[in-house]
Amino acid sequence: MAVRPGNDSPPVASTLQQQARDADNQVESTRLTALLQPTVEQHGLFLEAVEIKSAGSERTVNVVVDLPEDQTGSVNLDLISDVAHDVSLAMDADPHDHGRPYSLEVSSPGVSRPLTEPRHWRRNVGRMVTVRQLKGDDITGRLLEVSGDSVRLTPQIPVKKGMKPKTGDPLTLPLAGIRKGTVQVEFAHLDDTHPDESPLDDSGDEGTFDDSRPTTTTPTASEN
Repeated sequence: MAVRPGNDSPPVASTLQQQARDADNQVESTRLTALLQPTVEQHGLFLEAVEIKSAGSERTVNVVVDLPEDQTGSVNLDLISDVAHDVSLAMDADPHDHGRPYSLEVSSPGVSRPLTEPRHWRRNVGRMVTVRQLKGDDITGRLLEVSGDSVRLTPQIPVKKGMKPKTGDPLTLPLAGIRKGTVQVEFAHLDDTHPDESPLDDSGDEGTFDDSRPTTTTPTASEN
């Protein structure tokens, strides 16, 4: 049976259109980051990212905020709601907005966020993390401290099931040799709970505010 080449591949025109939309979204994301950063900082928060996704004529703008790296805990929902309100006003007043409908989401990163930046590591000192190295085996251990260009942790030594976990001597790993890190959820470890937050779970975002906006008119805010 003859097989026509390219049957399972998307049309070239469709692929090019998607690439063009992705490029436009990246440019718009960079622009909105500069626009919204002062608004987020007024609430004492750090603007982690502005992510834009398009679906037809509509778009979703996801603004990710976090506490400064010298603070522990998570961003509470009341603060996220306040930030979302002011971000919405800033976007309404944006003189360069092209008027396309959008849905605004304001959230904070959960423990599932990969640790890829130095500030991510500093925000998670004291927690159990798994380090994926560029070269060498993955290492799981307690994150002790983060210096300018390295992290220090106490590695967890694998043991047989049912045995008490063992720890090795502290290790110092250069950040340049780490591909990424991930936080390991510890439901039973009391030290993993910061003084101002509840025990960790793996639910993803610590808080999310969703403001569906079919027009550019500011709606009444509602918290999910």
